[in-house]
Amino acid sequence: MLVLKGFPVRLALFLIGLSALSACDVSTGKPGALKSNTPDLTTSAQPLAPSARSDALSRYYTRVQNHLQSQDLLRMGGGGMDTPYTREDVARNFERIAFYDEYVRGAGLRTSSQGPDILRRWVGPVRMQVEFGNSVPEAVRSADAAIVGVYAARLARVTGHPISVTGTRPNFYVLISSEDDREMIVDRVRDIVPDIGTPTLEIIRNPPRSIYCMVLTFISPQRPDTYNMAIALIRSEQPDLMRQSCIHEELAQGLGLGNDSAVARPSIFNDDEEFALLTSHDEELLRLLYHPSLKPGMSLGQARPVIQRILADTPGL
Repeated sequence: MLVLKGFPVRLALFLIGLSALSACDVSTGKPGALKSNTPDLTTSAQPLAPSARSDALSRYYTRVQNHLQSQDLLRMGGGGMDTPYTREDVARNFERIAFYDEYVRGAGLRTSSQGPDILRRWVGPVRMQVEFGNSVPEAVRSADAAIVGVYAARLARVTGHPISVTGTRPNFYVLISSEDDREMIVDRVRDIVPDIGTPTLEIIRNPPRSIYCMVLTFISPQRPDTYNMAIALIRSEQPDLMRQSCIHEELAQGLGLGNDSAVARPSIFNDDEEFALLTSHDEELLRLLYHPSLKPGMSLGQARPVIQRILADTPGL
């Protein structure tokens, strides 16, 4: 699954296992064992001066952030008295975000009219590793590495699932880079997932500026109801809040909340960009996703009564 975030809408493209974005370009291999001649980006060199294109993107994203904030968007408070929600809201939004695909698998950006899918999530530990392109300034590296570390701990606490930042056997890569690192990033993604399809690599190589970040999640060949690899890619040209917003959304979506809902509020899983950071409502969605009573592979019909029982026992809802 490949989820893309941008303004004014987030786009989503879905893969099955290591499928590419074209129905005729399908790979059935497993993610690679990270044994190649391509070094990981954690050992990247000192930042280089940005190119004119990268500098222009930085100015553009600053204008985007300023515009959004002038419209009272990219809120950081997670909601409040003006954004109440009920257990019925959480149940409805969870169904839409966890069980539905916004776009047809293997058909690019063609809107899906399919019914609900099965529940998918990680069953093994999620081991995140943050890597930076050569062009990323040291201040951005330090700040973003710290944000990912704190956020991973929060996700682990909320889900009750083992999620950590580690340099040992990572399976969830967070790649933060600029336009000037584009070919390096393509090589790195190919190194992590040797069988990834060419159309997917082309999106990574030539993303429109309306795509701020993306996450690729890969389904386990042995268990098609679980994830075993993810790669989040985030543009470093974005100002601080937009980069942090990308980190919050892509890492949460990479855990299994892959869709958006126009009625989810307060939520980052909404196209309206009202909230920049994970909200209390979104934490409820993550708790549901990783609740032991909900099992990977459940259909929506099987899961719905379980969701109702869980929420009925949830204090404060």
